Amino acid sequence: MRFRPFSCFASAALSIGLLASSVQAQTFPPKKSISLVVGFAAGGAADAAARMIAKKLGDNIGQTVVVQNKAGAGGILAHQQVANADNDGSVLLLGSVGPMTISPHLMKVPYDPFKDLAPLSGGVHFPNVLVVHKGIGAKTLSEFIELAKSEPGLIDFASSGSGSASHLAGELLNQRAGVEMVHVPYRGGGQALQDLIGERVASYFAAPPTAAPHIKVGTLIPLATTGLERSADMPTIPTVAEAGYPGFIALNWYAFLGPGTMPEDIQERWNQELVKVLNDPEIRQSLLDYGLTPQPTSRAELTQFMEQESAQWRKTIQERGLKGE
Repeated sequence: MRFRPFSCFASAALSIGLLASSVQAQTFPPKKSISLVVGFAAGGAADAAARMIAKKLGDNIGQTVVVQNKAGAGGILAHQQVANADNDGSVLLLGSVGPMTISPHLMKVPYDPFKDLAPLSGGVHFPNVLVVHKGIGAKTLSEFIELAKSEPGLIDFASSGSGSASHLAGELLNQRAGVEMVHVPYRGGGQALQDLIGERVASYFAAPPTAAPHIKVGTLIPLATTGLERSADMPTIPTVAEAGYPGFIALNWYAFLGPGTMPEDIQERWNQELVKVLNDPEIRQSLLDYGLTPQPTSRAELTQFMEQESAQWRKTIQERGLKGE
């Protein structure tokens, strides 16, 4: 079948239309309100970081950035929402370690974290701190491990949910220390912490900002933190690596992503704006005061970081024979 050529007028009109469409597609910032989706309820570390950054981001670009909390399924629902969102740059995600690099190895998730979501920049990271209730009798990690070895299958550890950073930190310790602590998943860190204080579970890899008040009054005993270096907020507490398990690392991290179909130029513009905010001295200090270490990166650096995290947790999950709960 032979197609008739367009008239000059039709060709010109089409060219103008395509140019206008291209300009419209590349408009930055988007004309409409911008959503920053967070997969956790208001009040936690992720929400605090999101609100600090969103306010400064909005001020810098002259556009409103609204934090949208979408809790559920350990953050998976929020990641799914952004994977299916408009790709015009109006919807961003504060993604996290669990839904991005742990849950996809535990269960079938409704998105591909490396195809359906576009990495924009690292956000923040922080170690967990392994805490036990004072009734457990252990004051060091080695004492706790000895207790777990002497009572196999009787010592447990809480987590904020199956596939969370606190869950995999416990499983990694099981693997490295040769113990079999029992995993007790909760629907969030708040409930896990309360049951630990109530001595209904033995231990929990908690976020330092939430555990610190209970450590201060002696209700909880800190044994070790999960970064490679000691936490600036808890400098007297050794790392798990220092306490006898070299190379042990299990960080909580949050990163900025967009829909996987977001145009490259808009991805790059968001990277520039996010890195600018994360490097802002006032924002940086505010995050550090909250126990969160800023982690601005290029898009390529974030991709590489997520690939490394995914590989580590895939190995742990496979070797431990873990399944989604």
